[in-house]
Amino acid sequence: MIYRFRVILDNDTEQDIFRDLEIQETDSLEDLHNIITQSFGFDGTEMASFYISDDEWNQGEEISLFDLSEGSTSTRLMANTLLKDEVHEAQTKLIYVYDFLSMWTFFVELAEIVDEEEGFDYPNLMFVHGQIPDQAPEKTFEADEFNDYDEFDNDYDLDDLNDLDIDSQWN
Repeated sequence: MIYRFRVILDNDTEQDIFRDLEIQETDSLEDLHNIITQSFGFDGTEMASFYISDDEWNQGEEISLFDLSEGSTSTRLMANTLLKDEVHEAQTKLIYVYDFLSMWTFFVELAEIVDEEEGFDYPNLMFVHGQIPDQAPEKTFEADEFNDYDEFDNDYDLDDLNDLDIDSQWN
């Protein structure tokens, strides 16, 4: 079977920028990474990851291009992950981040599953819309400046520890 994806650049410009791609369901996420980078004009040498996403585009489990984990925990790798194992009718969305310094972010959605056509080479770039900007769109976060973020802003006064109902004899 052939998966048809629409890959949309997450940007705040008026113009939509996307690519429609076809790829075999038995290809790996690394193969999908390769056609995405080629179709958007990247050289493909930067760090990248896919993230499983729900219908609201919330970022879930990471599947990485390279294993940069330390110690006993290991990262799932694109090369070892087949498309059909992660993407299907019930799970159609992925988030793709390329170049963690620039943070090119893309929404990848399975549009349809079709039969393979004889005489076609896959993966296949079907359609191109919009030109990618020279640099990644800037991301806006809740705290625009470092001083606007206070991880300890929880309205607790350290002098009032007795009010927190903590058993001091816990060990």
